[in-house]
Amino acid sequence: MNNLSTSEKAFKLLNGIVCLYKPAGVHLSGCRHSLLLKLTQELNVCGVRSPENRVVISGDTTKELNVKLEPSYADNVLVVGPRYQTQDIKCIWTTHLGKRVSGVCVVGLNKGTKMVRNLQNNYPLRTYHLHGQLGIMTKNMHIDGQVIEKGRYDFVKRENVDKLMSTIQASNQKRMFELANVDTQTQTAYDLATKGLIRPASSKIPLIYGIKCISLDLPNFIIEVNVINEYESYLLSLVHEIGLKLRCSATCTAIRCIRYSSFTIQQALLMKHWNLHFVLENIRECNASYKKMSTLPSFITEQSYIESNQKMNCVS
Repeated sequence: MNNLSTSEKAFKLLNGIVCLYKPAGVHLSGCRHSLLLKLTQELNVCGVRSPENRVVISGDTTKELNVKLEPSYADNVLVVGPRYQTQDIKCIWTTHLGKRVSGVCVVGLNKGTKMVRNLQNNYPLRTYHLHGQLGIMTKNMHIDGQVIEKGRYDFVKRENVDKLMSTIQASNQKRMFELANVDTQTQTAYDLATKGLIRPASSKIPLIYGIKCISLDLPNFIIEVNVINEYESYLLSLVHEIGLKLRCSATCTAIRCIRYSSFTIQQALLMKHWNLHFVLENIRECNASYKKMSTLPSFITEQSYIESNQKMNCVS
């Protein structure tokens, strides 16, 4: 930041991926507005160019005219507004986090929007910590909703929870092959599994790749889930379903995203650090991580695997 003497130099460096920490209770659009507003305010504080002058020609046209420079009101900050405005910076996010969800939020600035789209096309995994409470059920499946049922939870044991987690993970692993129309007892399924995790061809199908209980302190519990194509209501219903499978009520108290692909919560900038200095440092770090990811092979999807099998069958 010491070499950023002017706002032009700083603005040229705002190209890449930024990893932010989204607080709960705030919409993504609000986070985007807060980030861009803070960046533009600091860019305007930096050394911006002075208003351009206009050429004024006056005097009698039959005699020698007077030519002089005067300040141009068309380029005055008081007339046209600040040099940098929020619409001057392109900004999109990789995945939509609901209002109740907090944690890692990956956004692309300016040329980084293309990098963000490449991330989306690679179907990256997301890791969440789902905080829940047993013995209570609300109307919207979240703790802030109206309570409609209360019940016992003292009979829930750790082994029962672990067994349920294994069942949910196994059913979702089987579903991966079902979406690819492959029998799990065949050599084709084995060859497909050795090539890595299978990503859904559709972005509307949630799929769990791993789930486990990392904390159980009745009535509270924390579930860690590796998932793709998730959305807020799906995660809420997952906690609700866990309660039903355990034969008691359960509601979600918090949802926290701790990882998006290789971007972790340790890299995420808190809202108090959403300024030009920390954002530029974060862009440099995240762009380096993105370059390492781009050297890895692309993720396999069911559709790409089906198409490759069809080509092989045609050749044979």
